[in-house]
Amino acid sequence: QVQLVESGGGLVQPGGSLRLSCSASGFTLDYYAIGWFRQAPGKEREGVSCINNAESRIYYADSVKGRFTISRDNANTTVYLQMNSLKPEDTAAYYCAADTLGATVVTGESSGAGYDLWGQGTQVAVSS
Repeated sequence: QVQLVESGGGLVQPGGSLRLSCSASGFTLDYYAIGWFRQAPGKEREGVSCINNAESRIYYADSVKGRFTISRDNANTTVYLQMNSLKPEDTAAYYCAADTLGATVVTGESSGAGYDLWGQGTQVAVSS
């Protein structure tokens, strides 16, 4: 079964760090743009960070630039989101998504509309 599974969420104090993982099952991520998105209660989904298949384009939302880093593992089965200097406003459900149809060429990697395969999400809470 082709799916994405997120892990690594949890409760952390402000200033702390978490590393989220997006693991592919049933396929590898070599050819696909991968995005991390988040949605806080009562807010719209936000593109956090995205990486295209060639790693030639990497996007970060302004709110996370300098604090978050997206990366792929060498086996191309996992994409990571390293989150440092976390703030209470980073609290949200975090989702990873894959563009298996090439739609982000049209929509841009930062738009959720370009992604067709989504994980179930992992919760991140930043609180003292």
